[in-house]
Amino acid sequence: MAMPQSSTRENGFCFTQTLDFSHPSPHPGDAGPTFSAASGRDACGTPVSNGITSSGVPSPSDSCAEPLCSTTPGEEETQFEEGIKYVSAEGEELACGWGAFTPGCLQPCNTSKGVLFFLCVASFLQGMTVNGFINTVITSIERRFDLRSYQSGLIASSYDIAACVCLTFVSYFGGNGHKPRWLGWGVLVMGLGSLLFALPHFTTGQYEVRSAAEVGVCGGNQSLPCSQAASSLSGYRFVFMLGQFLHGMGATPLYTLGVTYLDENVKTNYSPVYIAVFYTAAILGPAAGYLVGGMFLNIYTEIGREISISPENTLWVGAWWIGFLGAGAASLLISIPILGYPQRLPGSQRYIVMRVSEAHQIKDGSHKKASDPDFGKTVKDLPRSVLLLLKNPTFIFLCLAGATEATLIAGMSTFGPKFLESQFSLSASEAATFFGYLVVPAGGGGTFLGGFLVNKFKLRCSGIIKLCLLCTVSSLLAILIFFIHCPNMPMAGVTQMYDGSALPGGHLNLTAACNAKCGCLQETYSPVCGSDDIMYYSPCHAGCKKVSEKLRNGKKVYRECSCVNRSLLPGPGDAEAGKCTSSCAKKPLLLCFMFMVILFTFLSSIPALTATLRCVSDRQRSFALGIQWIVVRTLGGIPGPIAFGSMIDKSCLLWQDQCGEQGSCYIYQNSAMSRYTLIAGLVYKVLGTTFFIVACLLYKPPTPESAPGSSDTSKNGNGDLQEHKPSLPTEEDI
Repeated sequence: MAMPQSSTRENGFCFTQTLDFSHPSPHPGDAGPTFSAASGRDACGTPVSNGITSSGVPSPSDSCAEPLCSTTPGEEETQFEEGIKYVSAEGEELACGWGAFTPGCLQPCNTSKGVLFFLCVASFLQGMTVNGFINTVITSIERRFDLRSYQSGLIASSYDIAACVCLTFVSYFGGNGHKPRWLGWGVLVMGLGSLLFALPHFTTGQYEVRSAAEVGVCGGNQSLPCSQAASSLSGYRFVFMLGQFLHGMGATPLYTLGVTYLDENVKTNYSPVYIAVFYTAAILGPAAGYLVGGMFLNIYTEIGREISISPENTLWVGAWWIGFLGAGAASLLISIPILGYPQRLPGSQRYIVMRVSEAHQIKDGSHKKASDPDFGKTVKDLPRSVLLLLKNPTFIFLCLAGATEATLIAGMSTFGPKFLESQFSLSASEAATFFGYLVVPAGGGGTFLGGFLVNKFKLRCSGIIKLCLLCTVSSLLAILIFFIHCPNMPMAGVTQMYDGSALPGGHLNLTAACNAKCGCLQETYSPVCGSDDIMYYSPCHAGCKKVSEKLRNGKKVYRECSCVNRSLLPGPGDAEAGKCTSSCAKKPLLLCFMFMVILFTFLSSIPALTATLRCVSDRQRSFALGIQWIVVRTLGGIPGPIAFGSMIDKSCLLWQDQCGEQGSCYIYQNSAMSRYTLIAGLVYKVLGTTFFIVACLLYKPPTPESAPGSSDTSKNGNGDLQEHKPSLPTEEDI
């Protein structure tokens, strides 16, 4: 029997043979559907029947194939006697549209590239909103609605809680249903969550600055009233939590059903590239969220209102709500085309026929249950589906490895800017921008490169797991860079005494003879850098008595600072607002190896995801991704920041004092921070390496006899399009 020959021009694919996927003959004496040169036409020039009756509407196959490839005239007459039986669902509609409305102008988008574009836009919006805007505006929301840190933490965690609640239901029923409809409604729900998140701005009164009194200089008004009364505005935290809950619900189908829909509708070798592009868009989203969100925060929240304070003032609240309105409207719009896609794309059936199973072989043969066409269509099959996945050790250890990597990613994204801020003495905005410059090329590039390598070397499941292992070992070696650190900038009363001597017993002592009469409060933390290159807790603690009307490098300058010593001239020195600039010689080395840690961590993400898709049965892919996301979130994403945060907090030198209550940390000891970061990184990287090794050792691929087409590999490496002449795929096989 002659098999169709595939050109290397993906995607769409040029078949030199002419195929016809016709309905079974209605006449009892007819054999069944076969290929016919009379009725089928070349896939690159004219449409191939997909088992539906012809109509006046142009075939989707036509629009997706015509612009991409062409054949020679001689190829059109190619015929062969025997063919493969392609199975199509009875009466299945493969045109792009909404119900009966399927205009021909939409059909050029009815391709894998069209789906990829819209899913990339959706993942970009999700990343920009949840991982960008939320993290950027959380401080402004706390200030505007009088929220405490644990309350804003509940707002952030509502997203993961919603995802964990919905993942099992969505991945199980959506995986066996109409995936684009689940995806479209999910994106729509996500858009509604963004609009709901912005709602409190419009239902509350105007923001009033409660006090514009200047505090901080020696002899100034140092009164700072402690208000312990809870504000009625704090009740809006439940609205924010509901908005985040809708974000989590809407994004659940995106990273489970979206991935499997892409995987099912492209050639197996090209699936990692498509998924890598999809995830790269999701990583670029937070970077855009940080940049756009930061830009909006420079606009006062009450647009058009005159205000005397500047964005540098601690009482400033920026226009945090604009980004959510834009992202919500964009999500609602992008859900419309996603809802119009068919359950499977035209021509995708050939990939199902040619797909070589790489599912892990369970000893008792129970994995064969998942090949039943009726398996997974009812809720009674849910326990059996879970049991099949639990019997798959490769899947289990890939999930555990993913959880360890997710812990590191969540910890790095949350505390990476804080690490840079402390090590290099940067401001919070500078550290966030610096970290963004690291994450975008390292995270985005690593994600795309991982999918490219799988496709380039045509890796099978076992080879993919070995690639993940190599990436994890590489990042494990790179993380050893945290053995080194930058020294703390000297700070009077915190890292040393005012006279330069060591602090007795390591205890803080912010009071000295030079500022004893200033009546400085510890609540007013506003660091300044003296002309002697020593940092001070505030202008008051530096003994500064006057504020210069002229700015220096855009920063306030304080004069007559009695605690600041001039190097050459006698008398009090001056101080500049902000931290002293670090001149750490180890900065380039630290940044280089941090880039490598991020790069190799993200480099293994798409290969690990691809291995997960291949080590389970085709009908369980969506459900397996859902279970994996639950494991990754519960064991990695949710506890990751908590574990990293608790370890980093152990290195705190100076805590915020909020009317006698401990607040956040102002100053960290750099050596201890590097040490604890190293310990956490080594623990999780060693665990991840161990899990990948075990997954590789326990993986049992199908034997050549049980996986048609896997007995030999074509010269061009297309292991998915291999011949197996003795047998033909039947409806039960598919």
